Amino acid sequence: MLVLFFVFWLVLSGRITVEILLTGAVLTLAVYLFARICFKYNRKMEITILRIIPLAVVYLLVLALEICKSNIKVMKIVWFKRIPIEPAVVKLKVEFRTDVARAVLANSISLTPGTITASVQGDEFYVHCLSREMIEGIEDSRFVKLLRAMEGRY
Repeated sequence: MLVLFFVFWLVLSGRITVEILLTGAVLTLAVYLFARICFKYNRKMEITILRIIPLAVVYLLVLALEICKSNIKVMKIVWFKRIPIEPAVVKLKVEFRTDVARAVLANSISLTPGTITASVQGDEFYVHCLSREMIEGIEDSRFVKLLRAMEGRY
């Protein structure tokens, strides 16, 4: 992970000089040691994170695609006033093992235009949406499948 921190530092720096390399080496080592001491970071966690990264990247791409598709739906509703909307609060039941997966799904739903996660109580999500079709099928969606796959690797 130390190497990834250093590479991230170089990417953010935008150029490579001796000063940037030395400063990056010192700062990334400090961040790495801080994570090991304060967050009980160890090799097992590092391997887990590295196994989850490819799925997380796919998840972010799927999320970006769904946000774009939802934006188009909401723009149509705004531009063409004759499209009826039927706001509703929908109760969804999606089972996850971790609170992190629940939080990620709730935030992903809220990020997509036309839907807001109003409440999460255990495995029940209460989602306000402009129309029921915007939230239909979320229980079996790619979001849920990817989050479950990440939980499996964790």
